[in-house]
Amino acid sequence: MSSMPRHTTLRLSDWLALVACLRILTSVAFAHEGHAPAGPSPQPAPPAMASGGGTRDAQAWFTDTVLTDQNGRALRFYSDVLKGQVVMLNVIFTHCTDACPLITRKLREVRNAMGPALASQVRFVSISSDPLNDTPAVLKAYAEKQGVDSANWLFLTGDKASVDLVLGRIGQFLPSPEQHSTQLIAGDVAGKRWSKIRPDAPPAAIAQRLQLLAQPLAGR
Repeated sequence: MSSMPRHTTLRLSDWLALVACLRILTSVAFAHEGHAPAGPSPQPAPPAMASGGGTRDAQAWFTDTVLTDQNGRALRFYSDVLKGQVVMLNVIFTHCTDACPLITRKLREVRNAMGPALASQVRFVSISSDPLNDTPAVLKAYAEKQGVDSANWLFLTGDKASVDLVLGRIGQFLPSPEQHSTQLIAGDVAGKRWSKIRPDAPPAAIAQRLQLLAQPLAGR
């Protein structure tokens, strides 16, 4: 359909290869639109992120690194955030004044387009690329300002090493907050199906993609 966003559906077994490819792209592909000019190419993830290559186990790959949400709760990234969920992942930092709030509002529109029943089946997860400044309280204020502070929308931060580890696992490890990708990552974690979606896709098209990912949940 012409209204559908351009995306690629990936099995977890292909995710490792995708992350490896993402790490060798130039920073032009990852630069946060409207922020820093193109800089050096993204650096490979630290050794701790690269360990366990080849594993097909989701918990081992994504790790149970402990992060903190906007309400101050300590959450294990795989077991408490991803496991058994259909998720929409994105990366933000709160002092961003252009792309981040625009994409947050776009995702709010996506959730509205889905309707309450379907939206309740999708967990939205926004990870801060600037954990040194984005404390839980700062993320809470940002979520409230954007009108998205709800039970199924997590804003995650933590110590920098933990956040860098998680961002590396989703192919987003870069040296500065401004260089993170604005692409959206949608996933049916249990079904091991993942898609990258352009943030400029229409809200209805993104909602349709999430609906397709959420449908198998009814049969589980």
